[in-house]
Amino acid sequence: MSLNFLENFSKIPVEQWVGDLTDWITDTFEFFFEPIKEHLGNFIDWMSETLQLVNPVIFILLIALLAFFATGKRFGLAIFAVIGLMFIENQELWAHLMDTFSLVITASLISVIIGVPFGIWMAKSGIVQAIVTPILDFMQTMPAFVYLIPAVAFFGIGMVPGVFASVIFAVPPTVRFTNLGIRQVSTELIEASDAFGTTGVQKLFKVQLPMAKKTIMAGINQTVMLALSMVVIASMIGAEGLGQKVIEAVQRNNVGLGFVAGISIVILAIIIDRFTQSLNTQKGD
Repeated sequence: MSLNFLENFSKIPVEQWVGDLTDWITDTFEFFFEPIKEHLGNFIDWMSETLQLVNPVIFILLIALLAFFATGKRFGLAIFAVIGLMFIENQELWAHLMDTFSLVITASLISVIIGVPFGIWMAKSGIVQAIVTPILDFMQTMPAFVYLIPAVAFFGIGMVPGVFASVIFAVPPTVRFTNLGIRQVSTELIEASDAFGTTGVQKLFKVQLPMAKKTIMAGINQTVMLALSMVVIASMIGAEGLGQKVIEAVQRNNVGLGFVAGISIVILAIIIDRFTQSLNTQKGD
């Protein structure tokens, strides 16, 4: 008798099942995916083109000004933003920067719009939390490259599937931190609001969300950074931007181009990260 009793069992056709399910979803919900692809694609193109209409010098000065006030009238981030963005413009990557910025902003906005309500729902229901938590674990542990497959199947090639993959990868922190922030609101405050006869909606918007704002903003910061981390991966399915230049550098074995595009992504990441952290500090104080 074989010691490996598993040899007696035939292979479970999970691969075939998932493939068939994906094909069925693609065909059945084509009426849903096509409008999203068209309208979301048009929105991203419009945003990128609009940003590119702004003179780079004016854009850089506006970002520096916003950074100056967001950090409590400190010059550090503003100076870094000016130097970093001027470097990107000097390397003739400004148009690619705007494409990347449009993708990140779109994916982040969609992630927040989806994530915050789900986080609130989880905080209000233990059953929902028990169901959603393993789904979030799955979304965060699955290799990011895997998300490109259904993205292409549903939306084809281009910026829209890049946004779709980025949203799946980036939305969990906003959901988790929103849930955590609301659950950490002290019971004394909840009991006091109940004593004053507040409704559930009033308690949510006047007590729980304001008290959880700092935690929620921390989750949004992580979501934005994860969306930015998907830039290069999304470029593998046709998303334009700085990630496209990285892929081009890899294909051509061009170390110089890869370094310039990579450092441009790092500059953008630092600016966005410090900016959102500063907003959180200002709002949370």
